Amino acid sequence: MPQEQCLRRSLSRRRSFRGAVDRDDRGWTMLHIGARKGDLNQVKQLLNEGVDVNVAAWGPKSKGVTALHLAAEGGHLEVMDELLERGANIDARTKGACGWTPLHAAAKERKKEAVKFLIENGAFLPDDMNDCRFNPPLHYCPGLEWAYEEMKRIKRENSTAGEMSYSSES
Repeated sequence: MPQEQCLRRSLSRRRSFRGAVDRDDRGWTMLHIGARKGDLNQVKQLLNEGVDVNVAAWGPKSKGVTALHLAAEGGHLEVMDELLERGANIDARTKGACGWTPLHAAAKERKKEAVKFLIENGAFLPDDMNDCRFNPPLHYCPGLEWAYEEMKRIKRENSTAGEMSYSSES
């Protein structure tokens, strides 16, 4: 096969970028792609260059998804940590009926360490799983059952640790 044909074929497989902020046909920026791959170096480089840590993707299937959603979905803890250190919104919601947060994304993919990381870092998880503000319902996101068990465990550990420090101070 001639070299020109090979080059054309490889270019056709790549996603094309367009717009003022370069986006591919999914509406993802390079930050989204780096976060999804778990590429910590790429994420750091882009953030150092001034890319908005909370930039939302705008494509047919990714309305409002952030880099943190994608890192959580992939269970990339180091990338998640970097994004949060740089000011990522831990409770960013996608647009539309579901309004998924990074916690939803991690739970849906059953990334237990990512769920634990988000809960420990303050992700919103209401006391009642049926809270109408917390979409989607459990049947769309069965991993949230585990998130609730983990949250209860963390609260128990924290209250036990608090009691121990209180009793040691008296």
